[in-house]
Amino acid sequence: MEIKRSTLTVGEVAEYLGLSKDMIYKMTREKAIPHIRIGRRLVFKLDSIEKWLSEKEERIYE
Repeated sequence: MEIKRSTLTVGEVAEYLGLSKDMIYKMTREKAIPHIRIGRRLVFKLDSIEKWLSEKEERIYE
């Protein structure tokens, strides 16, 4: 059985967004990006990140 991951690590979300890991940590401290804290570890649901990006996107052609 193969399990497909639906979460990203700090490094993966930083790469996905083209930002530094430091920026991702700053955004989580400021609660500016959706994330889940499990103990000391941070994880990000890919679906939530994509939804968040869509909401942040400027709609200049509307």
